Formats: sequence, structure tokens, C-alpha cells
Amino acid sequence: MSLLAVDIGNAHTVLALVRDREVSHDWRVSTDLHRTADEWAVLLRGLLGRFVGEIDGVALCSTVPSVTQTAREMLARHFSDMPGVVVEPGVRTGLSVLTDNPREVGTDRIVNALAAATVYGGPAVVVDFGGTATTFDVVNDSGHYIGGAICPGIEISLEALGRGGAQLRQVELVRPRSVIAKNTVEALQSGMVFGVAAQVEGIVARMISELTAKGVAGDDVSVISTGYLADLVRQECDCFTDHSPWLTHVGLELVFRRNIGDMS
Repeated sequence: MSLLAVDIGNAHTVLALVRDREVSHDWRVSTDLHRTADEWAVLLRGLLGRFVGEIDGVALCSTVPSVTQTAREMLARHFSDMPGVVVEPGVRTGLSVLTDNPREVGTDRIVNALAAATVYGGPAVVVDFGGTATTFDVVNDSGHYIGGAICPGIEISLEALGRGGAQLRQVELVRPRSVIAKNTVEALQSGMVFGVAAQVEGIVARMISELTAKGVAGDDVSVISTGYLADLVRQECDCFTDHSPWLTHVGLELVFRRNIGDMS
């Protein structure tokens, strides 16, 4: 039996079947603000197909409040026969959140930090490459979440350039032949890929420097990449020690087990 782990982001929703931190199947769909609870149920059952009978729990996190409410309604109406957890303030995660206002930290970031602290231990920095935002989250050597940073995502940055630049246009997100581009398309690709890589390395270096100032050995910090755009950039960076494409979904399984218990 497996857990259906659902990560609802601003642009995409990623569903995965998870068992003991391993993902067996996954699906990616657009996050539609106007999709109703019934439509979500039809979509999920269509995607899951024969796997519906193999699911004995659902865990969900969301960065979109309106969709969170719709998803909660969907679970109550269409999946009430199985235990479910929606990660939100008040749900037990086992992770101490040492920020000015813990309730405002995105649940996906909390779940990522929990997974990093559990799988890799602290100190750790998680870099999540999403299309809307690239997030950085830090776990200290005691396994506590202590904060992070948020930057514009690769896709949204490229879209902004295309809309705002009269002679610029949308281009495919791939690695260009070189940093010094010979045409506009590759110049945009160079700026996105290598620019984001330099940004990531710079922020991670500053974060490790701050941790070091607090007595943490820099070499002890795990730096983990995740997110569906990670493969575009992570190999251009020297800072990463690990790559975990399903970190969020592993974290959702950890939250589910803490609140519901082991799956049968």
C-alpha cells in the first residue's frame, strides 16, 4: 500500500505514490484556480486509474490558499474512506520553526526542511527550483528550521523578460552552448541558466558563512537540490552535496506518519 502525496504549487501540482521514502509513480498537472473539488476528484481518479485501490492515505501541502480549500473539500467528499492530512499550522510535523512568524512560512518549505533534517540531518540548506520561485531553506545543526530566502523562479523570470522586452521572446529552457552567447535566444538561456547558478552559489555561500559564524563547520553543511527545474541548473553549481527530486513528497510521508501512523 502507498501514500498519495500531493504538492500543490502556484503553477503545477505534483502527485506521487510514496512508500518508505520511495516514489513508485508520479504525475504533474497544472494548478487551476477555477478547478472545482469534483473536477479535482475526476482528474485524480483518472490519473491514478488502477492504483486507486492501492492507496491507503493522502497527504497534501499547498502554496495556493484557494486551492487548499478546494483540495480539502475534495478529500472530504471523494476520499473520506481513507485518512488524510493537509499540512497547515497546527498539524504536527516534529520540526521546530524558529522564525519571526512560523505560520507564514510556506508548508512546502516546512515539509522540505523536515525531510532534509530527517534524511540528511542538520545543518542543511535546501534549494527548491520551482517555476514561480526558487526557495532556500536552512536547518541548523540541532535540526531546527531557522529561515531562508525566496527568489523569482526561472520560468516566471523568463516570462517577465518576454513580456517586458520589445525585442525579446519566449525561449526553450535549456543549457546554451556557452556563457558568451552568439544570438538572442542563447543569450536569454545563458542569463537564465548561468545567472541562476551564480545566484544559487552566492546565496548558499552566504548562508554557510552565517552558519559558520555560529560555530558550524562549513564542510558539515549538506546542500540539497530539489524541484522540477533542478536538473537545468544544479550541474552548473559546485555547492550541492545531494540531489533529492522527491524531497517534498518524502516530507509529506513523514508528516502523515506522525499524524496518522504507519500505513498498513
